Amino acid sequence: MNRIVPVLRRRLIAAIIVALFLLRAESAAPQGNADWASLGRYRSANAALGAPAAGERRVVFYGNSITDTWARHFPAMFPGKPYVGRGISGQTTPQMLLRFRQDVVALRPSVVVILAGTNDIAGNTGPSTLEMIEDNLSSMVELAQANGILVVLSSVLPVFDYPWKRGLEPGPKIVALNAWMQRYTSTHDAVYLDYHSAMSDARQGMRAELSADGVHPNEAGYRIMAPLVERAIEAALRRP
Repeated sequence: MNRIVPVLRRRLIAAIIVALFLLRAESAAPQGNADWASLGRYRSANAALGAPAAGERRVVFYGNSITDTWARHFPAMFPGKPYVGRGISGQTTPQMLLRFRQDVVALRPSVVVILAGTNDIAGNTGPSTLEMIEDNLSSMVELAQANGILVVLSSVLPVFDYPWKRGLEPGPKIVALNAWMQRYTSTHDAVYLDYHSAMSDARQGMRAELSADGVHPNEAGYRIMAPLVERAIEAALRRP
């Protein structure tokens, strides 16, 4: 009984977080946009996927265009692995938080790999402070853990400049956000996955050979990311 009470408390807190966020997102959504968070993108795929098979350790990769594009390479890079891609191009952390229950929790994975934050820094859905991004990431972690899902929280990939919004100088902001993630995971029973160190150049941007636009990895970039995420998933699965 003593172990059940904290679990119920975490589930209640997570439910309250989502309810408050839904109210805020509904009032803030642009007029005329009926699906601001793209809830319809994976609705059919989720229904077709079904529950994990007995003994299956499903992993959901959750993110933006970087994850969306990577999922096409999963059969070649992770053959036979029960890895599911749920990335949507251009998305920011508030949009991802809004669809987290249907695109992660409802799929009943053992692990979720979250890669998010760069589009917030780029201002895709309006100005975002680092604290706002941190709040949204924290809420996703709490929702996952309240539902028994292990969490891998990925560093934001290095960016020197966004081609679609020049002059924001994102490099130091990304480094600061990643430092927060590393501190946060160390005290919140999650695994920190550091892509940034393996992919950055002297300008805090992405190494030229790993990307065509300085933001999105090419196949060489994903080849660097693949063993790093595999080790992080294994570390999460080893947790008691």
